[in-house]
Amino acid sequence: EETSTYKLYVVGHSIVNLTSEDGSHGGGQGGRGSKRNGNEFGAGGDGQDGNKRQKSSSSSNMQYTDQQLQQIANLAHADHRMYSMPTRMAFPFDLLVRSLCPNIIGNDLVKAGIILCLLGGTPPEVSGIEARSGMTIRSNSHMLVVGDPGMGKSQMLLSANQVAARSVYVGGNTASSRGLTVSLTKEAGGDMGIEAGALVLADRGVCCLDELDKMPKTHQDGLLEAMEQQQVSIAKAGVVASLPSRCSVIAAANPKSGHYNMSKSVAENLSMNGPLLSRFDLVFILRDEADSDRDRMISGSIMGRVRKGDSQSGNHQVKQQLDGRMANANLVPMQHRLPWVNNFQKQPLPMQQVKDYIAYAREYCRPKMTDAAAEVLSDYFMKLRHPGMNESKKDNVPITTRQLEALIRLSQARAKACLRPYVLKEDAEDVVELMIESCKQVHMDESGRVDKARGGVGGKSKQRRAFLQAMRDSGQYEFLYSDLQRIADRLSLP
Repeated sequence: EETSTYKLYVVGHSIVNLTSEDGSHGGGQGGRGSKRNGNEFGAGGDGQDGNKRQKSSSSSNMQYTDQQLQQIANLAHADHRMYSMPTRMAFPFDLLVRSLCPNIIGNDLVKAGIILCLLGGTPPEVSGIEARSGMTIRSNSHMLVVGDPGMGKSQMLLSANQVAARSVYVGGNTASSRGLTVSLTKEAGGDMGIEAGALVLADRGVCCLDELDKMPKTHQDGLLEAMEQQQVSIAKAGVVASLPSRCSVIAAANPKSGHYNMSKSVAENLSMNGPLLSRFDLVFILRDEADSDRDRMISGSIMGRVRKGDSQSGNHQVKQQLDGRMANANLVPMQHRLPWVNNFQKQPLPMQQVKDYIAYAREYCRPKMTDAAAEVLSDYFMKLRHPGMNESKKDNVPITTRQLEALIRLSQARAKACLRPYVLKEDAEDVVELMIESCKQVHMDESGRVDKARGGVGGKSKQRRAFLQAMRDSGQYEFLYSDLQRIADRLSLP
């Protein structure tokens, strides 16, 4: 059911505000109704017409043919026990990752994060005033992909836009705060009307935001409320209203200097505010580095497509390495399992089948957390919050309950990928692996060491530059240890 007070339907580029559950007419406080394209917005809505639209819209979204249901069931029960592996493989999830943007070789963990964002978590069961006001914990996950040019970020976003049942693709270089949220327009009769932005149009779906770095900071602030509270509020020209924007945001951005600078934090590379960066559950950094195995796999796949679809030629050596890892491991992590599936599954699934499967899982699957999965997530959260005896408390990763909620949402989405009613331990372990890789990429400095203070706006890189600038300003060419200690004390450095 709808968790907002009013039913919102998109007609062209306008919003029609229909009747609420109790039959009362909707409308913002102080705002009068205005007509557009024969549909009324505000206090003059027709309740009977709204009920008809609701039934027709809901029935069209829930209809599946017998062939589609059979394909969904076959994919949900797909499993394999190759090479006498003792553990069960999550083959439906691996197949979905394999079939998302198959032309982009590698970046399997990024594709896995996109699949989890498309599926979403389990919405909380609320009723009464909480359901009408939208005061619930969000079940949609957000993801940010930062990387050098030519790493396939836009292609993966376009593929996610095509696979999602309801999605909106927006370019940050041409988007504004009003275009993302809502705007007011003056009608011919002098009344005010509301125009929906991209986040409102993507309600109960996905909003793919490309070129986020090209968007000015003043326009980025419009994403804060929509990403966390899952609604967009407006109070202008006598119109006070809140519109639902219950969508997952998958964003891609390029570093401002062209290539990602490992001596700077993510926020410094993008010139992004810390509060907006903290809204993303997963952050991945794609760097164009020379890797012989990865380059061999990419070149073999590209040359294979040129050779009339033989995309696996030239990858025999890589395939043998992956087979050895799969045969000798009891618990296979995703970074080894997903590349093996790419070689095992020669052809990806049809896009329409993937789209039907994701829409069915998002609509009907409501997995619940089990004790085993909750223990895995809780142990990982406590390990980050309270490091071991050999680690200093100052060096722990800045993690809050927001990240714990993100782990729960992603685990529920991981269970949805297999159409399971419960979240198993293997779901939690895959999500923890994703979160570890995301934290590792975000907090790694230029020397390859994990700088656990780089998650915020500044970090040790900012402190290091301040220290070097203070040494230059002193005018000295030689420094004693006491001089360096005095500069550090003046800057309040640890």
